[in-house]
Amino acid sequence: MNHKRVQRLMRELGIQAVIRKKKAYYGKKEAYVVSDNHLNRNFESSRLNEKWVTDITYLIFNGQKLYLSAIKDLYNNEIVAYHVSRRNDLKLVIDTIKKAKKKRNVKGVLLHSDQGFQYTSRQYNNLIKKYQMKASMSRKGNCWDNACMENFFSHFKTECFYLYSFRTAEEVKDAVNKYIRFYNHQRFQKKLNNLSPYQYKTQAA
Repeated sequence: MNHKRVQRLMRELGIQAVIRKKKAYYGKKEAYVVSDNHLNRNFESSRLNEKWVTDITYLIFNGQKLYLSAIKDLYNNEIVAYHVSRRNDLKLVIDTIKKAKKKRNVKGVLLHSDQGFQYTSRQYNNLIKKYQMKASMSRKGNCWDNACMENFFSHFKTECFYLYSFRTAEEVKDAVNKYIRFYNHQRFQKKLNNLSPYQYKTQAA
């Protein structure tokens, strides 16, 4: 049937097609940088500050949302640095790395992430180079490449976040602070000979 006839019949019957709206075009997107998967699921580390992993998770509470960015050292599973924000943006990631830089010697550290827009931005990669760190990224759409970071978020949500009803952002931030302090200093792990990350690091030293 000719398309013009279809159009005429639809008009007579009052049938209107649902048209998919085109997304607004805001000009050329920023160039992005994708690093090779240097970690390659080798989550074992022989020394401190050798391999770090990082990621972001969201925390939904009382009709609100916060984002938690964290960096984990694969040597002793310690959370080296973390930052909580209302915005899932580049600043969240940059602030987390700067906190880590203040606490540890980051020179030569392999820092693994997914291919989120924050991690593929030029600003992020320029900062990594400035700090003399080496970037590594998961393959696109493959969450198992960063499973060890997802594992921490799962523990936090199961052992802390899902157990309480939070009303304010400050309550959530306080819970994050307390849990990570507990995780680093008191929560023993079988992988670490039943020691906490801090105890394992101290014993090794």
